Amino acid sequence: MEWVQIYDPLGSAWLSTLMAAAPIVVLLGLLVAGQSAPRAAAVGLIVALGVAMFGFGMPTSAALASAFYGACFGLLPIGWIVLAAVFLFHLTVRAGQFEVVKHSVAAISPDRRMQALLIAFSFGTFVEGAAGFGTPVAISAALLIGLGFSPLYAAGLALLANTSPVAFGALGTPITTLAKISGLDEMALSQMAGRQLPFFSLIVPAWLVAVMSGWRGVVGCWPAILVCGGSFAGIQFATSNFHGPTLVDVVGGLGSLACLAVFLRFWQPREVWRFPDEDTTAETETVPLTRRQVVYAWMPWLLLSVLVFLWGTPQFRTLLNGGEAEHPNVLAGVTKFSWSVPGLDQRVYRDAPVVEVPAGSDRAAEPEKAVYDLNWLSATGTGIFIAAVLSAFWLRIPPAGFAMQFVQTLAKMRWALATIACMLALAFVTKYSGSDATLGLAFTRTGWLYPFFAPMLGWLGVALTGSDTSSNALFGSLQRITAEQLDLNPLLIVASNSTGGVMGKMIDAQSIVVAAVATGQSGGEGRILRFVFLHSVALAALVGLLTLAQAYLMPWMIPSSG
Repeated sequence: MEWVQIYDPLGSAWLSTLMAAAPIVVLLGLLVAGQSAPRAAAVGLIVALGVAMFGFGMPTSAALASAFYGACFGLLPIGWIVLAAVFLFHLTVRAGQFEVVKHSVAAISPDRRMQALLIAFSFGTFVEGAAGFGTPVAISAALLIGLGFSPLYAAGLALLANTSPVAFGALGTPITTLAKISGLDEMALSQMAGRQLPFFSLIVPAWLVAVMSGWRGVVGCWPAILVCGGSFAGIQFATSNFHGPTLVDVVGGLGSLACLAVFLRFWQPREVWRFPDEDTTAETETVPLTRRQVVYAWMPWLLLSVLVFLWGTPQFRTLLNGGEAEHPNVLAGVTKFSWSVPGLDQRVYRDAPVVEVPAGSDRAAEPEKAVYDLNWLSATGTGIFIAAVLSAFWLRIPPAGFAMQFVQTLAKMRWALATIACMLALAFVTKYSGSDATLGLAFTRTGWLYPFFAPMLGWLGVALTGSDTSSNALFGSLQRITAEQLDLNPLLIVASNSTGGVMGKMIDAQSIVVAAVATGQSGGEGRILRFVFLHSVALAALVGLLTLAQAYLMPWMIPSSG
């Protein structure tokens, strides 16, 4: 039976919006109140199912199928990425080589602010560009906790840093998806995003340092902040405007990392800043490291970087998935399996004004697809796991130790993986029931102020789905329709869905759980959420103000739609 979504089931836009928001309010409220993430996620999912079936009239079979679909997606690829990344980190600790990594970073700069810029922002940006989907948060947070950062700061800083690069993450997937959904030119969208985000690429490193050490700490190291953010912002602008969205973060992250590392060879902050409660007694003696020791210890992370980048390239993914349909290879039918989700695939239709509806029809031309792809070899987590296997050989970890460490890591993460599954199940129920669109439509009623609220709609989408790509797929068409109705530039408004969305990345439940797992804070998700929430709202509001200014005061910044 086919089902068309209803966006105002209660006959009152405000009441319907409040009902649609109930699952998210319950989930975040329980986390902030100190409830465990598994319990909060399970209760939020139950509320989402109730709202979908009894509030929005979604067929029970379709609601349950969407929850199952989301849970499967939560375990692969998201959960698999986190599990593999944390496992690799534990292997390096087991081999005793992370101490060498720690000392080598301290040799570049013992200042915690510099370490956060190098790892959380520059290296995290490269990983975001290569893989995305939670990978940079998991890896950066694990590295920071290994370097001696407190668990809360390791998680919070990794989340804060993973903002301005997200629109060009996973080799530009959010922008390419936005172009397909909205029907706008991909290069023009890349250029528009590249004329908004560089401002925040300058702001975020300073914001990161301010969160750690206050604005006085920013003054004490502003040259390094300028080099870190400025190099990335310049590369981000040039690559997005003259090349396209695919390599923006990869090139920018590596460029920022290299520029900052070289700069720190010639300049260091006058005062070495550390956390006030940090114990430095164990670091009074510094042992000089040979180049061979440093290379040996960093090899697992070099392997990780190479394989994550390789796994992120579309051509290599296609190869691992069995090749093109017209030219299959020996892996065809072995490494990728696809299943149509029963009771959901091609059963749900979106309606106006969320999508353009053909004349004379009461629904979208095409139904929503629900096909689960089990691409076990091309999944980013598999690339990370292979890096762990190669690292075990490199570090001379015996097979028994390798297997024992994997089992221990899996046991520690079992509840976290269950939580991620519930979080994604909630997101998918929200998507297929249409309650996400009801929330989005509330922003479209703001009239001439809509350029401010358009990025907030993207922010909401990422907070709901955990992905800028998913937010763009969800609201890209709605943003264009609203812009044309209000006589605003569609290119600016549609691009702002992605650029505003990136600021919601730090508060989505999926990222919070990933950060908690990577830093050993299972059960502390509420503390992490409280740590980053106001920063997320403030940065999203700044994107809104920039979009508002570009709409009315600086329209010359908007590129031709080509």
